[in-house]
Amino acid sequence: MRVAIKERRKKTCANPACAVQFVPAQLGQKVCGWACGLAIAPANQDRARKAIEQRERREIKVRKEKLKSRADHLKETQTVVNQYIRMRDANLPCVSGGRFHDGQWHAGHFRSAGGHPELRFEPLNIWRQCAPCNTHKSGDLVNYRAELVRRIGAEKVEWLEGPHEPQRYTIEQLKDIKAHYRALIIELQGRLTA
Repeated sequence: MRVAIKERRKKTCANPACAVQFVPAQLGQKVCGWACGLAIAPANQDRARKAIEQRERREIKVRKEKLKSRADHLKETQTVVNQYIRMRDANLPCVSGGRFHDGQWHAGHFRSAGGHPELRFEPLNIWRQCAPCNTHKSGDLVNYRAELVRRIGAEKVEWLEGPHEPQRYTIEQLKDIKAHYRALIIELQGRLTA
């Protein structure tokens, strides 16, 4: 049985100074000879160096992720949830002050995250709040509750105030919550730009 050997096509040398047509002797050969290979080496070295640096950055990122503690994941998750809340309530006034504010906005918890960790990421428990109400008035909970009753109803407010099962989030749960809220942020951004 005879096997037909496929002829290799001619290529143009990758060295811009040469540009000779040649038949490659090896698969992936880009230059006609070693002299042209040495001539284009600096450009290829830059590309190779960038690829190596990019791979090293990815490896460092993976190693940093493995070194993160549960507290680091908790903090990152809270940051993403707060960002979502501020975007969700962008057109609403301060939940406790009832005013639109030109300064910094917080994601204020009705039931504190420290005292009620099981409600830390509950969207009904977190609303956009101006910095003065959240920090200087300790959340202004009397007005916060009154507005919350108007926004979500007395039944849900009573549920927030009622007893809840204690919750200690695992790292995997925190990663899932963070991914969920990131997806919600992307969805909100899509609606805002449309």
